[in-house]
Amino acid sequence: MTNQDRPRITHSSSVSVLVVDDQTLVRHGIRTLLELGGIHVVGEASDGAEALTVLETQCPDVVLLDLRMPQYDGLWLLHRLQQRGNDIPVLVLTTFDDDTLVLEALRSGARGYLLKDVTVDQLAQAVHALAAGGTLIAPSITDRLVRAIRASPPPAGAAGVVVESLTDRESEVLRLVAEGYSNRQVAQLIHLAEGTVKNHISSILIKLGARDRTNAVLRAIREGILG
Repeated sequence: MTNQDRPRITHSSSVSVLVVDDQTLVRHGIRTLLELGGIHVVGEASDGAEALTVLETQCPDVVLLDLRMPQYDGLWLLHRLQQRGNDIPVLVLTTFDDDTLVLEALRSGARGYLLKDVTVDQLAQAVHALAAGGTLIAPSITDRLVRAIRASPPPAGAAGVVVESLTDRESEVLRLVAEGYSNRQVAQLIHLAEGTVKNHISSILIKLGARDRTNAVLRAIREGILG
């Protein structure tokens, strides 16, 4: 199924975000643009430590995160969220497209990665995608990311994991997940019940030895299942 063949999926419900960036003007600009698009900004933070403080009292649908910040940067926050078992969707929004940073952020739990040259519509769509359980990586860095993953050594603990073959349907579901679609959207696109899609994803995670959807996509790219 090509992108042209797929129906357009609209977003009817509002979502909430926490904006984490060390530049005040950037935070305020992002807040203004998102709120014009109906996305509610529940808070702002200037670094990872302040973000953790905000998250003690707020529960946003998505954290919008810059990576390069003084002292407590984006990777620091991602690592702390992992340690705490907090699975809130994190969308990295940064000016840096360094392959190492991209991989580290995704391996540390980020579910999306966009550069700050995206349009307002693209940013809003990414926020909605993550809030609905999807993942999203900027198309401009996807090809380089694929090459970087295949060239890099596997992360610690990945050695010895045997990847089982995916069925054709599982491969189709995984490819849609890699494109940023949520379970509900995947179900709409390939005409399955949402529960069936969830079952396919559970099977994919088991077969790939992945802890979540993003890691499943990364492992599938490494193994040549996607690419």
